[in-house]
Amino acid sequence: MARTFSVEEHHTEEVLEHLAEYEGLEHVRARRRADLLTLESGPKDDVVPHTRFRRVGVHKWQIEMPLMGGGWDRTSLRGQLVDSVDLVVTQFPWMLAPRQ
Repeated sequence: MARTFSVEEHHTEEVLEHLAEYEGLEHVRARRRADLLTLESGPKDDVVPHTRFRRVGVHKWQIEMPLMGGGWDRTSLRGQLVDSVDLVVTQFPWMLAPRQ
């Protein structure tokens, strides 16, 4: 059976501290559950999913993007957590843009 790696509180804190270095991302919050760290915004009863990171190794994270009809698309993009966040912020900035 494949081993799963849980997201820990310090991962969430690390991502939020890193996102604070960028302008215009104050609306984004991080939520963790099992092996997923999700970046989202909006009211708690109408959450807007932006992107998420699946912990697939001790220091390896896979980027997943939300699909229009619901669900998630696992990309082939993997790396360390902060590097993966930077990749989304710089290469896919529309994924973190506020939605109206």
